[in-house]
Amino acid sequence: MNTTITYEFPLNERIRVFIRLEQLFLQFSHFLTGDTVNDKRAAISVLLDIMTIFRRNDLKSEILKELDRHANVLNKIAHNQSVDTQKLEELLSTLNQTSKNLYATNGKIGTLVMESDLFQSIAQRSSIPGGTCSFDLPEFHYWLEQDEATRLKDLEHWSSPFNDIRIAIDLILNFIRHCSAPTHEIAEAGFFQFSLDAHQPHQLHQLLKVSLDKSIHCFAEISGGKHRCTIRFMVPSTDNKRPTQSPDDIPFYLTRCLF
Repeated sequence: MNTTITYEFPLNERIRVFIRLEQLFLQFSHFLTGDTVNDKRAAISVLLDIMTIFRRNDLKSEILKELDRHANVLNKIAHNQSVDTQKLEELLSTLNQTSKNLYATNGKIGTLVMESDLFQSIAQRSSIPGGTCSFDLPEFHYWLEQDEATRLKDLEHWSSPFNDIRIAIDLILNFIRHCSAPTHEIAEAGFFQFSLDAHQPHQLHQLLKVSLDKSIHCFAEISGGKHRCTIRFMVPSTDNKRPTQSPDDIPFYLTRCLF
C-alpha cells in the first residue's frame, strides 16, 4: 500500500504538455474498457481533449528531439561497467523503434480521425454543453446503442494514430522521473525554497517531485521558474475559506529531475 502522496511540477512547457497527455491517455484507457454508454461518451470526450492538444502543439518534432536526446545519453553510458547491458540494449531498441515509427508518420498526428463523418459530427456538437443528446445526433445515439465489440473497434481505430506518441511519452517521462535520487528535506513552518543547479542548462531542468506521508494533513503548492523554486505546504480549509500555510515543520522528499 502506498503511504505517500507525490506532487509533480514540470519546469518547462514541453514536459507540462507531456504530463497532461499522459493523464488523458490514462483516462481514455479507463473509459475504453468500460461497457456502458456513459463510459463510451467519456472516452470520446477525452479523445477530443487529446486532439485539441495536438492541434495546438507541434508534438511530433518535440517528442522526436527528446527520444534522440535520451538515446544519446544511453549510448554514452553503454560502456559503464555498472550498467545492465541487456536492459540498456532493450531500452535503446525500444527508443529507436519508437522514433522510426514516428518518423514514418505522415502529416500532423490525429488528422485522420476527422475522416470519420460520425466523429466530425460529435466534435462539432461537443463544444455545446449537452450538445450530443439523441435529438442532436441521432447517428451518435445509434452508435452508442451498438454492441460493445462494434464500439470498441471504432474507438480503437480512432485512437490508433496516437499509439506511438503514447509509447514515446511514457518512455520519456519514465526516464525523467527516475533519473535522480530523492533527498530528505524539511520545510520550516511549511515553507521551502531552493535554487536550481546553475551549471545545468535550463533546458535540462525537467521536473520536480515532492513526496510526503499521507498522514501529514497538508498538500504541496509548488511554483518556480528557470532559477528558483518555492514549495508551500498548505492546510486544506474545512469551512470553505482559502487554504492556509502550515505553521509546522514538514518533512518531505524532493527529487530534482534534471536529465
